[in-house]
Amino acid sequence: MSFPTPLSRRLFTAAVLCSAAFAAGAQDKYPSKPITVVVPQAAGGANDAIARVVAQKLGEQLGQSVIVENRPGAGGTLATGATARARNDGYTLLLTADSAHVIGPALYKNPGFDPVKDFAPVAPVATAGYVLVAHPSFPANTVAEMVALAKANPGKYSIASAGNGTLNHLIGEMLQKAAGIQLQHIPYKGSAAAATDVVGGQVPLSVQSLPSAIAFIKAGKLKVLGVVNEKRVAALSDAPTIGETIKGFGQAPWYALFAPAGTPAPIVAQLQAEVARALEHKDVVDKLATVGCEPFKGTAAQLAALVQSDLPKWSRVVKDTGATVD
Repeated sequence: MSFPTPLSRRLFTAAVLCSAAFAAGAQDKYPSKPITVVVPQAAGGANDAIARVVAQKLGEQLGQSVIVENRPGAGGTLATGATARARNDGYTLLLTADSAHVIGPALYKNPGFDPVKDFAPVAPVATAGYVLVAHPSFPANTVAEMVALAKANPGKYSIASAGNGTLNHLIGEMLQKAAGIQLQHIPYKGSAAAATDVVGGQVPLSVQSLPSAIAFIKAGKLKVLGVVNEKRVAALSDAPTIGETIKGFGQAPWYALFAPAGTPAPIVAQLQAEVARALEHKDVVDKLATVGCEPFKGTAAQLAALVQSDLPKWSRVVKDTGATVD
């Protein structure tokens, strides 16, 4: 056994300090590996389309791969809960819709997450156009004609959604409540599956995001009865809003980026800045526009306020419509 000399002790101490400084520098550099963006919906819907456009640009800006991972199920609550429990190091993020983040907790007794306490808001990302569509053979061409037809035949016609608890589902329930009609709800596993069956004539009606429906609409395989949004959408400027027939009806579906609670503030700030930068690029704006979406610019604080205001709003909608996930 030997004891270190004063010189060897000094060399050892210097080596430790250098290693610590190097490690700290490595930790400060973000990102140093690929980032996963979890999408709690199936591929082919608005959430997926928006995530892929934004993830590609973020990857270019950050110099790292940004991987989109679809995890559908239970209205998006399963993936949202899993992301809340992920490591809060900035390498697992959630790009989600208001349906999963603020509607899910109102629909499910135990959604598996707290939308306020379990997440650090990063930034709003986009809004999407939504439409009430029908198979071309459906014997109504406007919202007014559809309402009259449904009132004359209560429960005869069905309406497809992307699944129980999804925004498509809730908007359909709100429409029935506002119009005083009764439709049979048919839940699918994702918007793409629902749209495909309406195109095939298995179901006559559906509320769809424009990313899911725009190609079918342009090909004449679906017809638009009305736009769900409060204002007409640029991608379908001639299509009237549902609110032009049913006064007061209109929604503004949003999509935003979140990180698990406890993610370091500098990382959240960096991501917020990168999202804002991405949404300024013309190619991002153009790609979003082709699928009926628009950039939704804002800060982490503004997103936090939006979540807080939307939670009670959607709780009232669920209560008023009697919507369930059964």
